[in-house]
Amino acid sequence: MGFVSSQSPTPARQLWQLAEPYHALTYFAPEAHQAYEDAGLRGFWRGYFAGRAAPLGPVGPGAVTATFYGFHPAFVARALPSIWSVVTPEEAVRARLRGIDGAARRIFVDRSDDPGFAEAVELLRTALEGCSSAGRALFAANLDLGWPTEPHVALWHAATLVREHRGDGHVAALAVGGLDPCEAHVTQVAASGSTRDTIQPYRGWADDDWDAAVERLRARGWLDDAGGLTRDGAAGRARIEDDTDRLAGEVTDRLDHDALDRLLDVLEPIAGRIIERGVMPYPNPIGVPRPRT
Repeated sequence: MGFVSSQSPTPARQLWQLAEPYHALTYFAPEAHQAYEDAGLRGFWRGYFAGRAAPLGPVGPGAVTATFYGFHPAFVARALPSIWSVVTPEEAVRARLRGIDGAARRIFVDRSDDPGFAEAVELLRTALEGCSSAGRALFAANLDLGWPTEPHVALWHAATLVREHRGDGHVAALAVGGLDPCEAHVTQVAASGSTRDTIQPYRGWADDDWDAAVERLRARGWLDDAGGLTRDGAAGRARIEDDTDRLAGEVTDRLDHDALDRLLDVLEPIAGRIIERGVMPYPNPIGVPRPRT
């Protein structure tokens, strides 16, 4: 959902970069994978689609392809709607929280009583519950869920709201910018300097799909012959990132300067622990860069 800018990150991007590692436990922590397996969801992608789509209810592949944006429709259809014959959305939500509980207890075993978790939750809840959900389907669906009582699990819920709020805005920015899902990945790779194998296989796009997107972007003047961004491509991608930050700024704008600084200070060591333990890889299929504060 972004790449490292040469400019100082906005408060919204700082928050995303610090909150995303905690949210990403649901993708990378073995406890999260096991929780989905225990619920009967065999294989990573069944757990992924069940856990992330569950707040929307028993939706089919069309709604998930639209709201998740980056996946090939056939890739989504391998999991949906069949996963709802294995678990209900409510069971999938419970499984994802069990996985987070186990992962957080292991990673932060020496910080189980750290008041920073509860403080971060309080600050984020104040900001997030005041945000508009209009046009933000994934954010709205997660916002409708109850807040967990345990601070370390509630923080995961808050981090998820941050990322889905930003993600919904990013999808809008991509659509306005005229990039279809595969083109969005191609330009992200070109902008970040990563390689296509960090994202293409994880979103279901075949080589022919990827190559066709490259050709469309070259015809549009966004990519050069070597696959790098042209001046127009870099400017277009920058507009999308700026729009994403602007739309995500609703969250950070609801906190005054001191509260925002305190939130970032509290989140930094939490994200740092996850990164130090190697739970959150860089580069990663999510597209989140290392935190820059």
